[in-house]
Amino acid sequence: MKTLKITLGIVAASVMLVACTDSQKEMAQEKIDSYEAYIDSVSQVAADKAAENWEAIEANYQEMKAETNNAIASVKESADLQMEIDESTLKYETFKAEVIAEHERKEAENSKKMMRQSLLGSHYTGDDMKFEWINKDNILDVYQNFVDTVDKNKDSYSREDWDEIKLIYEAIDTRKNTVENEGLSSADNRKIAALKLKFSAMYTFNRMGAKSDENAEAKK
Repeated sequence: MKTLKITLGIVAASVMLVACTDSQKEMAQEKIDSYEAYIDSVSQVAADKAAENWEAIEANYQEMKAETNNAIASVKESADLQMEIDESTLKYETFKAEVIAEHERKEAENSKKMMRQSLLGSHYTGDDMKFEWINKDNILDVYQNFVDTVDKNKDSYSREDWDEIKLIYEAIDTRKNTVENEGLSSADNRKIAALKLKFSAMYTFNRMGAKSDENAEAKK
């Protein structure tokens, strides 16, 4: 009789243990399902839109990931659950890389627009490099603003910045060829020639310096 009681006790304990284990696994699975659903949902958002709300997306992700990992920590046989988590995590990391790339692209685009605006003045709008808004009456002011801005910021420009500056400068020069035939005065033309010489010297010296500085940084 005593042996029977002991046996029944062991069986009961085993049943309770199995039930507890099953319950833990079910709760873990629920957390994983929520984790997967969240990642499936956010990964369907366009990268540019996700970039605008990335801090909130990432914060929610980190919170759900921590909860999911905690949920499977107490499950003994969790290899299959871990595989589900890893698959969803990989999907999220792939999406995250796309969002970061889009964010960096937008940052570079905005930086380029701001540079063009500073170099060309308030009359510049949009991405049109024909500069049809430049005419015989304002072209000297455009060159003056351009050269003054470059002179003011020359020590902070990167090599890529100088390449963009040269591109804009050449576009202004192309427009000047048209403006000259529209009645550009000799006095303004002489002043522009002086500004062009000043820019040429700054460009040659400072772009070379920017390249040297970047090479030195790369070696560190």
